[in-house]
Amino acid sequence: MPINAHLPLPRKTLFRLRSILLLVMLAVLALPLGGLYFFRIYENELVQQTELELISQSAVLAATFRQFVRDQRREEDYGYVQFSSSLTLPDNPYLHKPQPLDDTFYAPVTPRVDLIDPIAPPRPDARPSTQATDPLAHKIGVHMSHILQDTQQVTLSGIRLLDANGTVIAGREEVGLSLAHIPEIKQALQGKYASVIRQRVSDEPPPPLYSVSRGTHVRIFTAFPVIEEGRLQGVVYLSRTPTNIIKHLYENKGVVLLATLSLLVLAVLLILLVSSTISRPIRELLRQTERVRQGEQREVEPIHNPVTKEIAQLSESFAGMSHALAERSDYIRRFATHVSHEFKTPLTAIQGALELLHDHIDTMPMERRERFIQNLLDDTQRLKRLVNRLLELARADSLETSKDSSTLTNLFKALRNRYQDRGLILHFGNPLPSTALAIAPDALEAVVTNLLDNSLQHGATQVNLYTHGGSDTLRLRLHDNGNGISAANRDKIFTPFFTTKRTKGGTGLGLEIVTSILKAYGGNIRLGDATSGAEFILNLPVEKH
Repeated sequence: MPINAHLPLPRKTLFRLRSILLLVMLAVLALPLGGLYFFRIYENELVQQTELELISQSAVLAATFRQFVRDQRREEDYGYVQFSSSLTLPDNPYLHKPQPLDDTFYAPVTPRVDLIDPIAPPRPDARPSTQATDPLAHKIGVHMSHILQDTQQVTLSGIRLLDANGTVIAGREEVGLSLAHIPEIKQALQGKYASVIRQRVSDEPPPPLYSVSRGTHVRIFTAFPVIEEGRLQGVVYLSRTPTNIIKHLYENKGVVLLATLSLLVLAVLLILLVSSTISRPIRELLRQTERVRQGEQREVEPIHNPVTKEIAQLSESFAGMSHALAERSDYIRRFATHVSHEFKTPLTAIQGALELLHDHIDTMPMERRERFIQNLLDDTQRLKRLVNRLLELARADSLETSKDSSTLTNLFKALRNRYQDRGLILHFGNPLPSTALAIAPDALEAVVTNLLDNSLQHGATQVNLYTHGGSDTLRLRLHDNGNGISAANRDKIFTPFFTTKRTKGGTGLGLEIVTSILKAYGGNIRLGDATSGAEFILNLPVEKH
């Protein structure tokens, strides 16, 4: 009996299970990597912010340095002997003339250090100077010493003022020593701003989580050239340790807490995603199978929102299997009913005949006794034929398909003469194709002989055969000139045990055997629309190469 599969329900866009798991795993992997990436970016921002502060400080100190240079020149121009930063000078319109604010007036200096770059070793020690200190620079260094001390108390920066030769003219220590051999100082002495990250040597113990932060053991050095009227007057050399990121994060613990909560929310969303895409559909499927097991539900229905393709396929597979089992159960129940009915009729007749023979065998006329015995033999033969057909049907239902192929040409070459001898002519409406069919020769022969035998039983003398080739199936149409099938019986002919030739040995299982064999090989059979005779249309599977 054919089993109809469930039609697939319309689905929304489905995702592959491995795609969702990959997405979840990447998200889980991205959480720590993203945190570390954020940590590094934030730490680098702190380093560049430190350099920016040093640039600002250097610009102010350089402006002060240049102002002292201008004051000294004005003293020399007006004949003042003593240098004074608070010196009052006569009005000079030229000196106080504002400079035009054009594009060349602005010369911003941007941070250049980056923690990605290699970190330079600690700053080399100062060396004795081989050149005499410029008198003007020496005076400026003396006057700016107090400015540097006051600035250092607030900014916590290391400050050195150097003359045009690289000799220290102001700073707590190293005054009179030379730093001209240091790479960033060399670049600044050429009139170019320079900055570098150097390893920090500290006597203090490292802060907590020292290994996490790369900025806890470095120091930023900037060398800012002081240029006045196109001439190098000196260098402002500043250094400072960037803000410790752990300490900075603690100071901004509110923001850190918000970020942590955001990560927790993201983790919860990932859990809900996995639950909704995997766990929920599986739980729903389990609930349905449990209800089917307990008899509360007849079949498993496809899940309406499986989300993933694998769950959808699993759901449809369960639904198809459940539907097939339900139909098979109905089929077995109907089949058992038919079998019991088919066996009950001859057994009842046998029982009645035996009872009569048992009670009246001595007084029963010989002719009547022979008739009862013949009825017993006929009913026994009927039961024997029925058992044989049931065995054939059982083998067809549990048929293990073979990979052997067959052709209609070879089959009908053998059957043509056999049935012609029995009074059935096979007429071919078109040449038989040599297409290889994905069905074993003995199975194909069983299908065709059952149909030809039915034609003989219904008074046919000729069967017309037509074929129509396709890429996947070959259609075979058999149309006989027999008694045909009445309109009332057209819907019953595929019902097991239905036959109009019971008195001639018909069991009503021939078409059921044909259907089971074809179904095992992926083929099918249906009744044609012919108004005279009987017409059957077979779809036979073509062997794929």
